[in-house]
Amino acid sequence: MDAQVEQLWTMANILGLVVVVAVAALLTLLVIFVARIRKRVAAIKATLIAAKANTADTALITTTAGGVEAVLNEGLEHHLFLGRVLDKVRS
Repeated sequence: MDAQVEQLWTMANILGLVVVVAVAALLTLLVIFVARIRKRVAAIKATLIAAKANTADTALITTTAGGVEAVLNEGLEHHLFLGRVLDKVRS
């Protein structure tokens, strides 16, 4: 074989090896990133499930609000009653 042809084959082999190593490195990075993304998606999913569980009883807010309103009205009636009674006692 001619020396120039041998040199071209050597360069082609080295270039091919560099390409194979680069592709292997990029694929390794891709696998690592996909695993990291999968782990973080699972964590986000768990957080969303916990948030759903935390807000499952929000239907009771209106019932609770009605009870709070009744307690406030009762307190206002007592306040008004005591105001009238105390004004008469003071007089």
